[in-house]
Amino acid sequence: MTSTSPPLGRRAAAEGLAAFALVFAGCGAVVTAAEYESSLGVVGVAAVFGLIIMAMVYATGHLSGAHINPAVTLAFTMTRHFPPRDAAAYVAAQALGAIVGAFALLAIWPGKPGALGATVPTIGTGGALVYEAVLTAFLMFVIMAVATDTRAVGAAAAIAIGGTVALDAAIGGPVTGASMNPARSFGPALAAGEWKDFWIYIVGPVTGAALGALAYQLVRGEHPESQ
Repeated sequence: MTSTSPPLGRRAAAEGLAAFALVFAGCGAVVTAAEYESSLGVVGVAAVFGLIIMAMVYATGHLSGAHINPAVTLAFTMTRHFPPRDAAAYVAAQALGAIVGAFALLAIWPGKPGALGATVPTIGTGGALVYEAVLTAFLMFVIMAVATDTRAVGAAAAIAIGGTVALDAAIGGPVTGASMNPARSFGPALAAGEWKDFWIYIVGPVTGAALGALAYQLVRGEHPESQ
């Protein structure tokens, strides 16, 4: 982080607000699709997730870096692109924002249509784990490219990241829910009381983000500078 970055509390607040928006809009789309069966579908829900991420990257990227995802924060920390001392505040804010977003949906939809967007695999746990890891690796590879490499086109970062989220959600949504984000899964799981195979949505995204970050470091061919 540069010396002109906002204080940690404000950056964490931006992360929490972005995570709230992700869950409220994205999981809200899942709820809407469950309540009004023909209105969105898999592609529509995927588009909503991609669009809200794109919007939040544009809105908060200059404030907090727009991680919006504990797996992304941990991968940035692991590759020395983010100070370890700030990581805990970011992860806590992301989780809190996701929880508030999920409980806001629960207040609106107490009947829990679509289990409030809780992520539950429709295939075996081994396959689901691989899906979550690979989808998150794709996402983190793109994030690393646009966020850490000055050769990438910075103005298109939000479009690239949002587009990758939408693509991943279209591919993996029917299979695992295409979480790629422990906070996004944690909020709805807590609000809906749906914990079936929840560990997949911690291990898969964290592992995938680490692999995606390391893969980009490898193909870039240079070592990051320490914070």
